[in-house]
Amino acid sequence: MNPKKIWSNLTVSDLDRTTKFYSALGFKFNGRSDDLTSFLVGEHNFVMHFFLKDKLKANVPIEISDAHIANEVIFTLSAATRDEVNQCAKEVESAGGKIISGPRTFGDGYYDFVFADPDGHKFNVFYTVG
Repeated sequence: MNPKKIWSNLTVSDLDRTTKFYSALGFKFNGRSDDLTSFLVGEHNFVMHFFLKDKLKANVPIEISDAHIANEVIFTLSAATRDEVNQCAKEVESAGGKIISGPRTFGDGYYDFVFADPDGHKFNVFYTVG
């Protein structure tokens, strides 16, 4: 296998709310249709599609978990400094996200926080010294 690209397909209940949330966090808007809203993330433009749940479920013959209860993946977003982690936490709260664990130091030089978007998808904003 030699894939040229990888992206995520997540389910949401409200495209307007999702578009507003990720736009407020500064994610790069990648387009929208009646079924999905899409964003590009990071230097390599990782694609994140957010589909209306019933639309994705109709085309993917597997059980899709409720992200408010369980997650198959937690996305990690890198931060350049501790201050950037703290600023991101403020932006997430302001945009309507839920802080799962506030900014904290752990291990040997690690600093992070975990949040959930309005549909329960989890993200870890992470900074490490060195």
